[in-house]
Amino acid sequence: MKAWGVLWIVLGLSLWPKPGTASSLPMVMDSIIQALEELEQKVLVTEAGVTASAWILSAKNYSSHNSLHQHLLLKAPSQNTTEPDTHSLSPELQALISEVAQHDVRDGQEYGVVLAPDGSTVAVKPLLVGLEAGLQGRSVANLSSDCLDTCDTGAIWPGLKDAFTNVSSPDAGATLPNDKAKTPTTVDRLLAVTLAGDLGLTFLHRSQTWSPPGLGIEGCWDQLSAPRVFTLLDHKASRLTMAFLNGALDGALLGAHLSRIPKPHPPLSRLLREYYGAGVDGDPAFRSNFRRQNGVALTSAPTLAQQVWEALVLLQKLEPGHPRLQNMSQKQLAQVATFATKEFTEAFLGCPAIHPRCRWGAAPYRGHPTPLRLPLGLLYVHHTYVPAPPCTTFQSCAADMRSMQRFHQNVRGWADIGYSFVVGSDGYVYQGRGWHWVGAHTLGYNSRGFGVAFVGNYTGSLPSEAALNTVRDVLPSCAIRAGLLRPDYKLFGHRQLGKTDCPGNALFNLLRTWPHFTVVEN
Repeated sequence: MKAWGVLWIVLGLSLWPKPGTASSLPMVMDSIIQALEELEQKVLVTEAGVTASAWILSAKNYSSHNSLHQHLLLKAPSQNTTEPDTHSLSPELQALISEVAQHDVRDGQEYGVVLAPDGSTVAVKPLLVGLEAGLQGRSVANLSSDCLDTCDTGAIWPGLKDAFTNVSSPDAGATLPNDKAKTPTTVDRLLAVTLAGDLGLTFLHRSQTWSPPGLGIEGCWDQLSAPRVFTLLDHKASRLTMAFLNGALDGALLGAHLSRIPKPHPPLSRLLREYYGAGVDGDPAFRSNFRRQNGVALTSAPTLAQQVWEALVLLQKLEPGHPRLQNMSQKQLAQVATFATKEFTEAFLGCPAIHPRCRWGAAPYRGHPTPLRLPLGLLYVHHTYVPAPPCTTFQSCAADMRSMQRFHQNVRGWADIGYSFVVGSDGYVYQGRGWHWVGAHTLGYNSRGFGVAFVGNYTGSLPSEAALNTVRDVLPSCAIRAGLLRPDYKLFGHRQLGKTDCPGNALFNLLRTWPHFTVVEN
């Protein structure tokens, strides 16, 4: 069986009329993996591997409104194709696939997203599109007008390391696009269908002095045990929600991986189970928990900006009547591409992944929180001490957060968990009181700074390097960019401002070597 054929069957099944009853399965990644696994076991695909692609081309709902995907991914139908067995999936799985294979944001809710084991929410469609691009071979498509219908193939990239760190297309330059750059003639298929096209379209005609509403907006599930409904925290969110960016980046990362490994490709169900589990091929660094860190290595800002520009040029050729692309000059498209890439790399890749309170199951704040007067000038580093072991999974970190909140509220008598943010060893930051409310972390100084705690006891050992990097570099730089923390902020260990051993001898000795560390004068 061809793995990419199974992938298009999944998308194809979503376009059949929905069953009479909605899926009873929870909206979780494990359900998507289950659907893929059943297809891989039951559905027969021709050896030529074209049946599923021909079948998806006949699905009007998909191909009619996505010319970029249609041109770069979908093949012309073959006369020797036969339809796959569309009844191979159970009605529940068919209904689930119907819900998730199309992504949409409307009336404050997001559709086509699932909850992953790492606690992140992932849009399924851009994930699957990235997988398909990788299975077809990461290639460069020609943009010349005389071959728009045919020239969509190119050389498969030689290796994951080269694909991540070197070039993406012959037009990729060392600087961002500008008014002197030559009109692009090629586009990287993988980046175009996962990130570049949507980035460019979202930022067209937006003000170039601030982020578009809802870039990277998070949301809350109706329940975590069996999630069904996902409501966004900002009703003005664009389509570039956190879930969409997660799915697009996962698709790009896994697509790049598939494009360089030898055939036969592994079953997609196994690949996703590893990526949303312990790591692809047992590599704990190559999993969804660290998508942003891996995304930084996937493509440089100049290369991505070039790809956004190239995707917009291709869309302009494919859809000359597109309302947002009409009368746009090459210079204007280059400016959009540059600004969109800057926002994506700084506001998404350059910021830590923060699980909102609803994701870890926070109890309500008791009373009325006091707002902070931003920006603040101080950052205090803590360790939790209890829980003592570092948390390495979403389940354990979320449980630790609930445990600390119960202790702070029920034993200490505080209104909420005291910390502003808590950093786990699972690759995530967990929102405590957050950026806007006074915490209870550093007595006498709570209103002047943010309190950030590492989960664990760091008297004799250190947190993971990823967790340290988050607090030393990523979280502060993101807060400075957002106007929440002053660029000249001062960093302290908790013990410097109170009678405590926090944040532990080993961690405090390391803090003394960090930028912004400040000695308290007696």
